[in-house]
Amino acid sequence: MHKHIFQAIGNTPLIEITVPRGKLYAKLEYLNPGGSVKDRSALFMIEQAEKDSTLKPGGTIIDASSGNQGIATAMIGAAKGYKVIICVSDKISKEKLNTLKAFGAQVEVCPNTDCLEDPNSYHSRAMTLHKQTPNSFMPNQYFNIANAQAHYTLLGPEIWRQTDGHITHYFAASGTGGTVSGAGRFLKEQNKNIKVLAMDSINSYRATGGRPKPYNVDGMGMDFISPVFDETVVDEVILVKDELALPLLKTLAHQHGMLVGPSSAAVAWAAINYAHQHFDNQSVGVMIFGDSGRAYLTKHCYTENENPRLINCTPTKTNQSKKYAS
Repeated sequence: MHKHIFQAIGNTPLIEITVPRGKLYAKLEYLNPGGSVKDRSALFMIEQAEKDSTLKPGGTIIDASSGNQGIATAMIGAAKGYKVIICVSDKISKEKLNTLKAFGAQVEVCPNTDCLEDPNSYHSRAMTLHKQTPNSFMPNQYFNIANAQAHYTLLGPEIWRQTDGHITHYFAASGTGGTVSGAGRFLKEQNKNIKVLAMDSINSYRATGGRPKPYNVDGMGMDFISPVFDETVVDEVILVKDELALPLLKTLAHQHGMLVGPSSAAVAWAAINYAHQHFDNQSVGVMIFGDSGRAYLTKHCYTENENPRLINCTPTKTNQSKKYAS
């Protein structure tokens, strides 16, 4: 029993996905009360700010978000009695936009820009509002290393405990880099031989050497340089194409009962491929399913065709992997 909704964050289940050798588990982070893995980082950063008096009673929380971090912040802010302002890009899904408003957050919709530093970007708008608003706190998930520390403190130990310390591979999508870096660092401290693998879009800023192209997988893509992403923790970055990841949304929903978001499909594609090629009988992999498909239903990724042909999870050979240099 809990007194507050945010106390229910965490302890999400592991569900097995069958692979030829070893074990591969999906960690269903979309079962957090706010609907995503971002509940953990939002709670950690807000409570850290409360402890050091950066955030005081009656204050305002302001942040920039593509959706999930903002939703988590709005939920926690509502439960703790703070005003919340979330700046978003105009490419946000209708479901995420309406969810932010449902939690009572003030939402500022900004034009989609090529970089966060653009003065018209949602991140720049949040920074401006923070400077203009007395007694305000900006978690700044894109550049605040507390983002990764949240997953080091909350997610990593949970995975270690749930696998009885037998985990050998950890798979997570990387946008800010907090989920893969934070939990990955904790796991490697327990066993240096654990492989930490990050999923990135093949068209992201990092993947293209600063020449990004459009892509459709929400919640994944390293499109800026940030101290949140710790390259020393990551053994390999696996680059994923939209056309390989998105068909798995139907497979996961129709064959496994897992209605997940696009980044989770990308993680599933990469992890299943990797497991087929590299797992042995002692391998134990955990992949993060970061949010729910309910936030993307109007994108028609799940029911486009009346009788869709289910895509088999059997992988294809790929060399689309890259370890970024420091």
